[in-house]
Amino acid sequence: MIETNDLIEQLAAIEHERWADWQRYMHSLCAENDDGSLTIPAASVQHWNRQIRTPYADLTDAEKASDREQVERYIHLVKATDE
Repeated sequence: MIETNDLIEQLAAIEHERWADWQRYMHSLCAENDDGSLTIPAASVQHWNRQIRTPYADLTDAEKASDREQVERYIHLVKATDE
């Protein structure tokens, strides 16, 4: 069985990877301004606002699949806590 502190550290490392992947993706969609700031395209903002307001059960199959892919990053650790 994984110790709680070890589990937290492993999950935190995975969360950081997930966040960094998301930030790379977001930055790739944005326009870089002269001052180094980024501008998110309006279409992306509208898309993400819709997703924010949508319960998981009402997401598209593709959106659900994307969320499941993220869970696959750490499900092995969750399963290990049951052993």
